[in-house]
Amino acid sequence: MSAERTRRERWLVTGAGGQLGADLLRVLSTVDGVTAVGLIRSELDISVHSEVDAAIARLAPDVVLNAAAYTAVDAAESDEAAAAAVNAEGPAHVARACAAAGARLVHVSTDYVFAGDATAPYEVDAPTGPRSAYGRTKLAGEHAVRALLPEASYLVRTAWVYGETGANFVKTMARLESERDTVDVVDDQRGSPTWSRDLAAGLVALARSTAAPGTYHATGGGDTTWYGFTRAIFAALGADPDRVRPTTTDRFPRPAPRPAYSVLSNKAWAGAGLPALPHWEDALRRAFAEVGDAFRPVRRPVG
Repeated sequence: MSAERTRRERWLVTGAGGQLGADLLRVLSTVDGVTAVGLIRSELDISVHSEVDAAIARLAPDVVLNAAAYTAVDAAESDEAAAAAVNAEGPAHVARACAAAGARLVHVSTDYVFAGDATAPYEVDAPTGPRSAYGRTKLAGEHAVRALLPEASYLVRTAWVYGETGANFVKTMARLESERDTVDVVDDQRGSPTWSRDLAAGLVALARSTAAPGTYHATGGGDTTWYGFTRAIFAALGADPDRVRPTTTDRFPRPAPRPAYSVLSNKAWAGAGLPALPHWEDALRRAFAEVGDAFRPVRRPVG
């Protein structure tokens, strides 16, 4: 067998300290024929052109999985430039460096690029119309990747991601369950909860597939509201779901508007022959079975 056929592929994960980046490394550790390197922000700030060029030139990856992002949705409203540096300029730097190195790029985007006023799942070619600074900067990153690396990039939108690493909605609701008798959660925003471990496996499968470069959507199957999601979280915690009470978005004003409808169609994903991500309810049960302690609040001894 030739050396070319036996050479291990080199993969680079940016944003390796976040929930998706950490799970990408976990998934890649089980993949034969791949050597994966993960860089956290202190090791690689994708908003700095020279850092990106140097890292990709040094590591010479075959595949780059860009999980680095500015995700402070509300903070972006008052500092859009900071969000744009990571979400818009950063992907441009990565795409240019990938083009120079001959690397394939998987770039992760978001449901926030849409207006959130649909009544049926968004297809990959549906008109965009972000209503927040975060969404605008993520859409600008999409445009950059498409323009700079059209023949070797996969742009994957996802939504409602949670994982064992970092802060997320599941951990917040688990903490509130331990602190309050009841919890009010909005029931007029709809989306598809997505376990970052399942998303990571899907992104790796996409990068290793023969799917055509382009835009894809990858989320957990099915959909629910934040209220419905929280009831399932309480059930997974062994708590009474009836302690969760439905409310409306206008009861919780935030600096950045939230999409009322964030359901993304998986038609392009399925059409490429890629395995569907598990249904969100099944994924939540598996997440609690496998890494449940990561979601539960730390209980410190009294005294």
